[in-house]
Amino acid sequence: MKIEKLLDTYGRTVELNSAESAKKYKAFIQPLRYKNKMYLDGVYTQIGFNSQGHYLYIGPPDPDLTLADDGAFLFSDGTKYQIDRAERVYNGDRVFYIWAIIRTIVEVE
Repeated sequence: MKIEKLLDTYGRTVELNSAESAKKYKAFIQPLRYKNKMYLDGVYTQIGFNSQGHYLYIGPPDPDLTLADDGAFLFSDGTKYQIDRAERVYNGDRVFYIWAIIRTIVEVE
């Protein structure tokens, strides 16, 4: 079974924006629980500490987030996410899905 069928049925719309293009598709984005992110740092802003939400991303092999440029970001449901880490997960010799840790982008004016 291809993961795209599950993502199309149960995933949410995500847009990958990079220097070259923007692509919409379906993926899973779920918050990481405290025990999964206890070593992840927050960010200090002008108005104080922001713990930045960290999320688990599971998406199709294409687009391959492991190849995304440094300025690439994800956009879903009005929220921008930066890609902190991405890896390919294989089924045999082919990429089955992309696993990533993403976090909300805190824009300071």
